[in-house]
Amino acid sequence: MPAWLETSITVITGIVMFFGLIGLIVPIFPGLVIIWLAALGFGLISGFTTGGWVLFSIITLLAVVGSLADNVLMGAKALEYGASKRSIFLTLLIAIGVSLFLSPIGGLLSAPISLYLLEKNNGHTQEEAWAITRGLMTGWGWAFVVRFGLGIVMIVLWLFTI
Repeated sequence: MPAWLETSITVITGIVMFFGLIGLIVPIFPGLVIIWLAALGFGLISGFTTGGWVLFSIITLLAVVGSLADNVLMGAKALEYGASKRSIFLTLLIAIGVSLFLSPIGGLLSAPISLYLLEKNNGHTQEEAWAITRGLMTGWGWAFVVRFGLGIVMIVLWLFTI
């Protein structure tokens, strides 16, 4: 492969990964998936070495962990603050449904609203339901930190494949 083409592929991959990282800040598209796809495309075009496959496997594992972080951390914090498992499950279904029909931002907005309403319906006071909702949002904040950190680690691992 000519050096200019190899350099172009590397630069384009880096730019796509950077936009994936930005996508984690502005939840418009799945940033970790974009970073993962860029690493996959780079490896397929450039040719994976044995070390590249190992690093790509680690990148894949990090992408899966990061993608699950939202649901796990949000649910765990809401449970810690007193939410019922049923409410968390229904909130997850509502958020996924709204995300599919509206946008990821709609899903993010629907999660705290639906959890608050579900917990109020379960007999919690307004203050208790609000505390549970704050727990959900605290979990979302921690999930963002985890996903962003994993995104950076994924990009750094990709840099080792260059």
